[in-house]
Amino acid sequence: MSDGLGMIIEILVAILLMLTIGYCMMLNRRLKLLRADEGALRATIGELITATEIAERAIGGLKVTARDCELGLGERLTRAERLTAELDRKLLACKEVIEHLARTPAAAARRAEEVRAPAQDAQAIAAAAQAFSERLRNKTLGQAA
Repeated sequence: MSDGLGMIIEILVAILLMLTIGYCMMLNRRLKLLRADEGALRATIGELITATEIAERAIGGLKVTARDCELGLGERLTRAERLTAELDRKLLACKEVIEHLARTPAAAARRAEEVRAPAQDAQAIAAAAQAFSERLRNKTLGQAA
């Protein structure tokens, strides 16, 4: 029996060796696929690194552009605030002029009446003086004739 038991053990060892060889072949195939994928993975990683560098440069450019825009907008905003203040002052002055003009027509009408009355008196006096001078002339011419 010892020969039978030895044979069984050797058959078991042979089966285990075949399983081990089969498993090693399967692992070898997977390692080949992994190595092939490793090349593709390295290429992908290289592309990612390149894309990252390009993105970093683009971000730097965007930061510079944003800073420039902020400065430009700040200057424009300051200028706009100054113009707004100036327009407010001018609007206030215009309101004062309009209020003055609103009060002025009534006062101007009163002054015009005051000016018209003496002008009418002056016209009447001028007409009377002219009539007096004609009568005087007629009288003087009548005595001389």
